[in-house]
Amino acid sequence: MSQPPTPTPRRRRPLSRRGAIGAAGAVAAGAALTPTAFAATGEPGSDTPSPAPGTASADSTDSTDSTTETFPVTRTDAATGTGPATAPFAASYVGVRWSGAPSGAGIRFADGTASPGTWQPLTGGCATVGDGGTALIAAGDATSYELKAPAGASDVRALAIDTTGGPARAFKVPSEPCRVRGVPYLPRPAWGADESKRYKDGKVNSPEVYYPLQAITVHHTDTPNDDPDPAATVRGIYEYHAVTLDWGDIGYHFLIDEAGTVYEGRYSGGDLLPAFDPDGRLVTAFHTAGYNSGNLGIALLGTLTDRPPTAAAKQALTRLIKVIARFKGLDPQAKLTYVNPVNGVTKDVTTVGGHRDWLDTQCPGQTMYDLLDEVRSAGR
Repeated sequence: MSQPPTPTPRRRRPLSRRGAIGAAGAVAAGAALTPTAFAATGEPGSDTPSPAPGTASADSTDSTDSTTETFPVTRTDAATGTGPATAPFAASYVGVRWSGAPSGAGIRFADGTASPGTWQPLTGGCATVGDGGTALIAAGDATSYELKAPAGASDVRALAIDTTGGPARAFKVPSEPCRVRGVPYLPRPAWGADESKRYKDGKVNSPEVYYPLQAITVHHTDTPNDDPDPAATVRGIYEYHAVTLDWGDIGYHFLIDEAGTVYEGRYSGGDLLPAFDPDGRLVTAFHTAGYNSGNLGIALLGTLTDRPPTAAAKQALTRLIKVIARFKGLDPQAKLTYVNPVNGVTKDVTTVGGHRDWLDTQCPGQTMYDLLDEVRSAGR
């Protein structure tokens, strides 16, 4: 793969105390905030993506603005067809995609802790594709697996993903916490996002495009609960979305783990304004097929089918929705007709809704979906 160019670092001035008070007053009044107020950090920092392998060193950013952290390099091993496959490492996840009927596929691990020897169904979970089926399943450190495809399926592809055992790689991370008007979040370098994954054949696979925000959609990732390493799971989802599904990036704008930590998702430019461009327009992501432009996606890590989100995750979701809604002057409880700015397709929805309000899916899980009215009310 050709290596992407190293993005040019951008420096930002700290928000003054007067500016912070003024921004807080705007929030209290429900006014639309400027991008600077929306994305202010406690102190100046840098979200410069880590250099791709073979480009500028990780030490190129001013050390007074950032600190160095290390994350394991994500390792992958691709396979095709339904025969037994062996990975040269203990896999954290296996991402699968096929053409044909979306249901009826399965996977069986030969070792590891993910029910070895038992066929497990491959369900779409949150991600959907238009020409077949797909799934991301926890592999429990398995090194061997076998796939079963639906009758008549073709082009079966799998990618074993290891997000914990690879060699360490250094990332420059802001020295001070980044905040979305009081909601702290981890920028992409702080969870180990390898920016080269956004490139294909030397070019950005899915160039950033921006449209006014119309709606907010809540998801769950359909990954294991009680996650001991949520940042590693975010890296696994990133690999699955960007590479296995060929979307060119992670599909959500934000992710939230069980501890309430918020993660920046889809890349939106080289400044400290997550999800939006400097003019306040939303970068298009890949979380609700056919309805992505102008639709902000927030995913809670875990499976929320029978189990509710943790109190911390729910609180972080509510706070994030509140600041975004006030930033853009939206009412989370309002009914609206979404209009896709690309093709004119319309959909009657609530400003804040679940993935299943848009498409035929169980996402964000029944327990999370049942809480959306409460989230909407608290997010006003």
